Amino acid sequence: MATSTEIPETVALESVTEFSDEVDVVVIGFGIAGGCAAAEAAANGARVLLIERAAAAGGTTSLSGGFFYLGGGTAVQKATGQDDSPEEMEKYLTAVSIDPEVDKIHAYCVDSVDHFNWLEGLGFTFERSFYPEKAVIQPGTEGLMFTGNEKVWPFKDQAVPAPRGHKVPVPGETGGASLVIDLLVKRLGELGVEVRYETGARQLVVDSDGTVAGVTWKKPGEEGVIRATSVIIAAGGFVMNPEMVAEHTPHLAEKPFVLGNTYDDGLGLRMGRSVGAELKYMDKAFITAPIYPPASMVMGVIVNKFGERFVTEDSYHARTSGFIMEQPDSAAFLIVDESHMNPKQNYLIPLIDGWETIEEMERDLGIPEGKLQATMARYNENAAKKEDPDFHKAAEFLEPQDKGPWAAYDLSLGKAMYAGFTMGGMATSLDGEVLDESGSVIKGLYAAGASATNIAQDCKGYCSGTQLGEGSYFGRRAGRHAAAKVTSRA
Repeated sequence: MATSTEIPETVALESVTEFSDEVDVVVIGFGIAGGCAAAEAAANGARVLLIERAAAAGGTTSLSGGFFYLGGGTAVQKATGQDDSPEEMEKYLTAVSIDPEVDKIHAYCVDSVDHFNWLEGLGFTFERSFYPEKAVIQPGTEGLMFTGNEKVWPFKDQAVPAPRGHKVPVPGETGGASLVIDLLVKRLGELGVEVRYETGARQLVVDSDGTVAGVTWKKPGEEGVIRATSVIIAAGGFVMNPEMVAEHTPHLAEKPFVLGNTYDDGLGLRMGRSVGAELKYMDKAFITAPIYPPASMVMGVIVNKFGERFVTEDSYHARTSGFIMEQPDSAAFLIVDESHMNPKQNYLIPLIDGWETIEEMERDLGIPEGKLQATMARYNENAAKKEDPDFHKAAEFLEPQDKGPWAAYDLSLGKAMYAGFTMGGMATSLDGEVLDESGSVIKGLYAAGASATNIAQDCKGYCSGTQLGEGSYFGRRAGRHAAAKVTSRA
């Protein structure tokens, strides 16, 4: 048995004596990206086979709440009176990216309304309603809310804020995206695409000139080789691989639970490496323990173990968490006074205790003497004027925390309940072609979803809905491009 960090060997095409199947496009993994890639490839005339290691479709997509990051003037945005344009969406996504891939961001924004319509064309409708509260996800079936840092400094000054988190009409925090997976299963059936479950991809088959020409597979009691003109890897990330997590994103190794399915073990990425794929952002992870809801918690003050503020408290929850990870010992506290305490409990960040004075709190938390007192005094003085010259927190969340007693919540890694997933993946072209470290296309190989890097690059710039949004959009592009290659050859 290969180790969980080992790069699988490739199989020479000329050494294969028999193929179990010969198709135009083989897709590895049936999450949102693989399902959309298979559907689009088939709709554009390719013979497609989709293989999935699990016994059912869905992958990590099935665990998600069902957010799609879409904008530019969707029907939901228009119906709820939210102004947006592709240009403002593009400005925003460019601003929050570490190293923006401008061609991808441009295409994603310009095509966003069409992509929204394609998704609804699968057979569901986003509710034409807006949820105005600061929350991680809508509690009900509301179709739209803010799910990023659009209203947070400095981005609110770089692009006109608009809500772009479109939620599938399923109440609750998880499982909403299963509705879309079910509709993709139906669509693939109508298109005549065979989906083979409990069938795991193992190794890439490579022609003598380096072109990827198929994949080996294994299922209980059977194995074989599929010959294909194009292989699309949509096999998820590596959050369920402890060795890879420890090597690349050690913060993720220290928390109680992860957002992923059993097969997010990085095999798709390692298969890509076997033919020279460049892997990007392997050290980046989405990691979060949201301080809200309730939204009143955002009124509080976040400090590190030295009593210093380091982030604006109204940031999107993963942005806040990304800054916490960079603090000494990844330790931080949220301080709220009694008038802003909310009877609704946030179960992800534990309450440490309450204190009659900031001086006592400072001593008990081990913060250097006078530091927290000075930070709170400065914050309260400015908040009384609805100002925050240090971190530019929005006025709606600026109120003095000066009516004791005071409570402190523990946001530290290992104390708060952090969850996360990996963000590293294969470098790809606009159409999903996998690139090597020189930027050249590896012929015959595509990647999409969490196996590729496109718009989501780190948790500080992340917006909820980016994974499903870009997975479905760039999955479709990869499917179309792979199909066009086949039809042009024909």
